[in-house]
Amino acid sequence: MTSGLRLEKNSFGVGDRFAHQAKAQLRACMQAATQGVDVIPVWNKSHREHVIVGSAPQSVRLAAEAAVRELDWNKPFHVDADHIRVDTVDGFIETSDFYTLDGADAIGRPAEPQALQAFVDRHSELVGRLEIPGIDEPEVSMDETDIPQTPPELLVILTAIADEKIPAQTIAPKFTGRFNKGVDYVGDVAQFEKEFNEDLAVIAYAVNKYDLPGNLKLSIHSGSDKFSIYEAIRKALSRTGAGIHVKTAGTNWLEEVIGLAESGGEALKLAKEIYDKALDDIDALCAPYATVIDIDRAKLPSKAEVRSWSSERFVCALRHNSLCQQYNPHLRQLLHVGYKVAAKMGDRYLNMLDTCEATVARNVTENLYERHLKPLFIGD
Repeated sequence: MTSGLRLEKNSFGVGDRFAHQAKAQLRACMQAATQGVDVIPVWNKSHREHVIVGSAPQSVRLAAEAAVRELDWNKPFHVDADHIRVDTVDGFIETSDFYTLDGADAIGRPAEPQALQAFVDRHSELVGRLEIPGIDEPEVSMDETDIPQTPPELLVILTAIADEKIPAQTIAPKFTGRFNKGVDYVGDVAQFEKEFNEDLAVIAYAVNKYDLPGNLKLSIHSGSDKFSIYEAIRKALSRTGAGIHVKTAGTNWLEEVIGLAESGGEALKLAKEIYDKALDDIDALCAPYATVIDIDRAKLPSKAEVRSWSSERFVCALRHNSLCQQYNPHLRQLLHVGYKVAAKMGDRYLNMLDTCEATVARNVTENLYERHLKPLFIGD
């Protein structure tokens, strides 16, 4: 199977809500390169995010190209039309070379009986038992409905992709546990590790069996900051030689807010105002993300309390450091989905980013390299 885009072995999806952090993000990839690890940046932004922020797909391409040019990056990079659907794809075609296809509308809908029977007739090899190296429980059936996707289900999905001759570069199955926005993985890490390794085995088998692209790899739609599973991923990649795509977004926007708070003065006041207004509009901000956040409102600090915070206190509450007693994952999740507040501020927010560029950029780069790329691809 041929493909227009051939995605590199290791890639990292970086969201840039306000198109101000491309250089800071690219510097993290450059740091990884100095350690002998090539991680290719993929700047991703969805139609929904463009609508909320009031931006256009071209802005992502322009910011990425400017960063590549100014930092003399001589490796590939990509721009992702994130969570794209038929009704939203047109606006991305001129500026994107990577498309994350959103199949959410089709989940749970039964296939047409004739199409299902035709698939079964074509693939009788999937009925019964099938040995896949690396999987201890090789039973494959056509009626698996467990959530998350089991290895048999993933194999069926990949077979269907091959039938349709879709040159898929990545696939993002659902794993056990919760991948809430902006906070760590919630679930059984050992079970995740088992599922991750089994999915690697299924992909390797399907690539060979069904002529899928040789560089097809797993994609982890992390919701940002799933630090506790990074070691398991790195061990599996080292053992198998497989590549991976890890997608983040909101962690970079939160580092902008951290940078503003760390800068103090008017920038700190603006960060507090963002929280203030997010708390006022919590229902509307959380509604689109209801399935991927767990906010205990009783554990959110009051507006009055946050207004009294020092720069250090605000940063400690927001920065993802589980060892810090002042870290508040509920506040972090609210601000993760609260970027609409900053978007409504318009130039007032963007100008403050420019004023505090050095501090903001340092936080963005350190976060991506130290907390993401290093543990995923380099280790201690």
